[in-house]
Amino acid sequence: MQIGTHLIEPALVLAPMAGVTDRPFRMLCRRLGAGLAVSEMTISDSRMWKTEKSRTRMDHAGESGPVSVQIAGHDPQLLADAARHNVGHGADIIDINMGCPAKKVCKVDAGSALLRDEALVARICAAVVAAVPVPVTLKIRTGWSRAERNGVAIARIAEACGIAALAVHGRSREDRFEGSAEYDTIAAIKQAVRIPVIANGDIRTPEQARHVLAATGADALMIGRAAQGRPWIFREIHHFLATGQHLPPPSRAWIGALLVEHLTAMAGLYGEAQGVRIGRKHIRWYCDDHPDAEIFWRSISTETCGETQRRAVAHFFGVEPMDRWAAAA
Repeated sequence: MQIGTHLIEPALVLAPMAGVTDRPFRMLCRRLGAGLAVSEMTISDSRMWKTEKSRTRMDHAGESGPVSVQIAGHDPQLLADAARHNVGHGADIIDINMGCPAKKVCKVDAGSALLRDEALVARICAAVVAAVPVPVTLKIRTGWSRAERNGVAIARIAEACGIAALAVHGRSREDRFEGSAEYDTIAAIKQAVRIPVIANGDIRTPEQARHVLAATGADALMIGRAAQGRPWIFREIHHFLATGQHLPPPSRAWIGALLVEHLTAMAGLYGEAQGVRIGRKHIRWYCDDHPDAEIFWRSISTETCGETQRRAVAHFFGVEPMDRWAAAA
């Protein structure tokens, strides 16, 4: 898939997820088969850009390109300013969020709430495209509600305004993450526009990935929740789509070593104390499919020392030698 001058290969994209797709996670997913990893959304209000949260979200040190940064808001000029700011800080692609269903985002007329106002969608897309010399993409849902599925109309507006690619989560805002994704709506959007369309929603296995591509005709797939605790899903899907064969599952020790590396990188980005807190949810996701996961989780869920946390993870997964991880920290 091509986004502007950027070839996305393989055509598998890590979805932007608040509190999840930080730099360590994006880098892991890229290394393990994602062709593109979109950052957590950055708010368009410049007063917030100097906060510690914004600082870490805008940190792209060491990332391989293209770097895609998602921006969120409802004011066209502020979003244009945010796009320029992020391009100045290393973004190769700007993504506009019109898909987030969270109440705190929608109540300020951002995220998927924007889908109710097609004229405003046009003004935002046009303003951001005009503001930056890099490709601009758009993430949407099928509509605000089941009764107001206007994804095809939004897609046509986006294309007319110069949007370079469109990611579609196959649910309305009303559906949030419930029920099944509407692949027929994504297929209709793909038929309505000439720009690349990225299908998102309910892609958890290589077989589901193949089905979604066939059902929608999409140019690429976007994977979100299924990558939590399983960043290697991208290479599994890529291998299956290319060969029809499944890769052997990773060993328990390999997963443990990857998780320790992930925790170490988070400590490096956030500092030890915050890295430990943020790392807890990742530990739970990585451990979910393993025997005794609940017992282990209860034993470590309140741990505050980073080194102890990493050593406990290494022990649970059977990673040796321990001194290697202590040194890495």
